[in-house]
Amino acid sequence: MQLNYIKGDATSPIGEGNKIIAHVCNDIGGWGRGFVLALSKRWSQPENEFKKWFKSGENFSLGEVIFVQVEKDCWVANMIGQHDIKSDKEGIPPVRYEAIGIALSKVAVYAKKINASVHLPRIGCGLAGGTWDKMEPVIIQELAEKGVPVTVYDL
Repeated sequence: MQLNYIKGDATSPIGEGNKIIAHVCNDIGGWGRGFVLALSKRWSQPENEFKKWFKSGENFSLGEVIFVQVEKDCWVANMIGQHDIKSDKEGIPPVRYEAIGIALSKVAVYAKKINASVHLPRIGCGLAGGTWDKMEPVIIQELAEKGVPVTVYDL
C-alpha cells in the first residue's frame, strides 16, 4: 500500500469514516509556528491538550503521542518527533525520524482500533528541517504497510 498525495488542506481531511490528522510537535512545549497554526485556527483542543500534556510532564518525550478528538469522526495526533526548535551546534536539524517512526507506530495501532485513515502534511519537513526522501519511507513502513490508508496533503 502506498501513500495518496493530494493538493489540499490537511486540517480538512477528505473521505468517509474516522480520520486522524497526524503532525509533529517539539519536545520543549512550543506551539506557535508551522502547521500547528492551521490546527489552532480550526480547533482549540489540540493546542490546549498539548500544553496540558507538557505541563504535566507525564510521558512527554520523543516518540510519544496524544490523540485529541476534535469532531465526531476526527482526531488530531500530537506526535513528539522534534528535539528543540532549532538545529544544534553540529547543524543537526530538530527532526527526529526514529521518534516520528515510534509515534507513527502508535498512530497505526490507534487507527486500526477506531478504523481510521491518517491524514497529514509533509510532516517533519518544514520547521523541523527534515527531508521527504527520509520521511516518506518511515510513513510507508509505520502506516501504509500496516494497512492504514494515508493521505498526504500539499497546500
